[in-house]
Amino acid sequence: MSETKDKGTPSLSRRSLLKAGLASGVAAGAAGAARAAGDPLITEIQDWNRYLGDGVDAAPYGLPSEFESEVVRRNVPWLTADAVASINFTPLHELDGIITPNGLCFERHHGGVAQIRPQDHRLMINGLVDTPLVFTMEDLKRFPRENHVYFLECAANGGMEWRGSQLNGCQFTHGMVHNVMYTGVKLKTLLEEAGVKTNGKWVLPEGADAAHMTRSIPMEKALDDCLVAWKMNGEALRAEQGYPLRLVVPGWEGNMWVKWLRRLEVGDQPWHHREETSKYTDLLETGKARRFTWVMDPKSVITSPSPQMPVSHGKGPMVISGLAWSGNGRITRVDVSLDGGRNWETARIDGPSLSKSLHRFYLDIDWDGSEMLIQSRAMDEHGFYQPTKNELRAARGENSIYHNNGIQTWYVQKNGAVENVEVS
Repeated sequence: MSETKDKGTPSLSRRSLLKAGLASGVAAGAAGAARAAGDPLITEIQDWNRYLGDGVDAAPYGLPSEFESEVVRRNVPWLTADAVASINFTPLHELDGIITPNGLCFERHHGGVAQIRPQDHRLMINGLVDTPLVFTMEDLKRFPRENHVYFLECAANGGMEWRGSQLNGCQFTHGMVHNVMYTGVKLKTLLEEAGVKTNGKWVLPEGADAAHMTRSIPMEKALDDCLVAWKMNGEALRAEQGYPLRLVVPGWEGNMWVKWLRRLEVGDQPWHHREETSKYTDLLETGKARRFTWVMDPKSVITSPSPQMPVSHGKGPMVISGLAWSGNGRITRVDVSLDGGRNWETARIDGPSLSKSLHRFYLDIDWDGSEMLIQSRAMDEHGFYQPTKNELRAARGENSIYHNNGIQTWYVQKNGAVENVEVS
């Protein structure tokens, strides 16, 4: 879809707001400074000033502070029948920047987490190739390697929201996404080593877990930007992220990023396995199935304020923060509305702007304590933008589960509480 033009609201200067507040003596910053003058946490010695802390070997693998114990992945038990074929969610509302810590990347399993010794793991390439090959992990690490930051999003991210507001928190509505730096060898390099026959048009990756996950990938994508990766954010893949080896399919739905990768078969046509027939297709109003919907379209969500991150500071300066991404490439613009889509203001994108990666955006406002219906709308470098939910339903009906990139609305109440609502 192409961009629509809306009259934006006047931009606000945070510096001018703070100056005005300090001059009048009523700004939040000025009031806080006045209180601090007699605050015992400032004027008295605390235990952490008085006693020695733990030494350097207390935690050989670093852990978050005990005061961040609530920053964890969470699941919704009633979504699936069993935890071994289930999902948990990234706590987007607690994070900032664009990189997801390894221990907080959402999990999606179809047969539980496979535990594989790297010494025992093998990757086979077979099918329509000149020379079938088998690689050990050590073999793979001798090929030229690359580092790339990509988002991974489950195609069902937001699927519960097709028929209206369901889950009260961006962790649950949008938390099937994460963004890390992958290290590995280009899939193209390995396919060239085996030699793809002229009639080799598709690649079937297969996982070594109990589910034996498979998906058909067109050769054009396989030879473009796919990676066979063994590290994320500089360290080995976590077991739940496919240790010791996974496929990276940038910008395309997460089900194709086969974990515990053990085999790559080259064929002349798609295989039409379970994950691309009965699953990961959308039933349209006409009764026809929409399939091979690989690309994750432009999407965004405001992470703060949100239902799990209510406004606690009262009136005054407020930072609205969120994430935007597109499987087509870079995000070039994010607009934010405070009134349910009537007026839009362009947010500030901060940090690295990388192709097929999460982007962090901010809008600094002065909140007067009134109710807000906050939304965000992303646009990518190719001009594709995030639609309303009504626009999606008009095109695809209400039977879908996958590829819901509709605009999300949070209702901010006068007391700072936030709820998931729909304004379409």
